[in-house]
Amino acid sequence: MSLAGDRCPLPEKGAVFIWPHFWYYLYIVAKKTLLSGVKPTARPHIGNYFGAMKQFVDLQNAHPDAEKFFMIADYHGLNFVQNGDEMRRFIIDLALDYLAIGIDPKQSIIFKQSEVSAHTELAWIFDTIVTMPYLMRAHAFKDAEAKNKEINVGTFNYPVLMAADILLYDTDIVPVGQDQKQHVEYARDIALKFNHIFKTETFKLPEPLIIENVGTVPGTDGQKMSKSYGNTIPLFASREEIQKAVMSIVTDSSGETPMNVYNIHKLFKSEGKLKTLYETNKGKYKVLKEALIEDIDAFIKPMRERREELAKDEKKVMKILEEGAKKANEKASARLIEAKKRIGVI
Repeated sequence: MSLAGDRCPLPEKGAVFIWPHFWYYLYIVAKKTLLSGVKPTARPHIGNYFGAMKQFVDLQNAHPDAEKFFMIADYHGLNFVQNGDEMRRFIIDLALDYLAIGIDPKQSIIFKQSEVSAHTELAWIFDTIVTMPYLMRAHAFKDAEAKNKEINVGTFNYPVLMAADILLYDTDIVPVGQDQKQHVEYARDIALKFNHIFKTETFKLPEPLIIENVGTVPGTDGQKMSKSYGNTIPLFASREEIQKAVMSIVTDSSGETPMNVYNIHKLFKSEGKLKTLYETNKGKYKVLKEALIEDIDAFIKPMRERREELAKDEKKVMKILEEGAKKANEKASARLIEAKKRIGVI
């Protein structure tokens, strides 16, 4: 068995939790439970899709008998979006995104993090045993501090909520990039401290599994595709948006093959087919960009049209979220109840 296109072998049993910078998901093999989550903070781009969203759908379809949960991580998103109307819109948009890419509510459970109180309750329990100097070691905090940013408590404290998300589901293995290893260390340390203080084995200690050579999706300027760089191609872009983005791709006039164009193009067409196209049109950057526009639009169009159709009935989408929250609460409550027994509040 493998995860993410055979890039990461899974253990024979136990749980796996993945938390990249923007997207994350949890895969529990033994219990056949899949949980993934996204912050409702921005319009997704093709880098988000190929970097994680596609894997969510692949895992759903590869494991029809598994119990699958897809979370809208709105409490994490609150660190970035602090306007009620915007947050409500982003939540609906993300639910639509989930459905449009192929997450099936008949197979999977879609829910809002804010509707499952176990996450924040457990985070508060952890807050009472975690020190401020410890959290000041977090990479995100130190980065914000170095940039002289005013840091809110949510940003300062996000590793604790993140640990709660991980530990609620008895996670064993955490595959991460080297730069994300600290996420696992925080979860391990918090679990170990809780177990020590309350003389229990309530929480397992997750182990990091470092993923090597994980590719990144390049943006229109050749850097990693990121909204902060302004170099994205929106996932549900109109043809006009696709054309504008592709035509803005930075090209190197010193070579016959525009590598920034090629590196995006190979996401949508096999390198074997691209070889002929690019050899036939050496130095013809406009022709190659036009070919890329056609291939991106052909790929995006079915998802874009599906999303437009779903958006016509937002009440149905909200109903899906409500039903999902009921099922998610059933799953998350067991570990929280055990923790609350250990601390003596029940």
